[in-house]
Amino acid sequence: MKHVARAEYEDDEARERDRGAVKTWHMSRGADIDAMCGRKLAPHAETRSDDAWGSTEEPFCHTCGALYLREVP
Repeated sequence: MKHVARAEYEDDEARERDRGAVKTWHMSRGADIDAMCGRKLAPHAETRSDDAWGSTEEPFCHTCGALYLREVP
């Protein structure tokens, strides 16, 4: 299963623009837009490879990180 890091933005205005200041990074499964923690994310939010886990300036969602680590070898 391919995982994708997906951005959560600072505020609703940035979310509607689908770009802006990243508040937190989340992990999602495959093409799923929702984060593994259940948070609804903007459909066109910035995405990064799962290799970005742990190496972003902004924090990563703790719950998504824990679930991700359980699913990757």
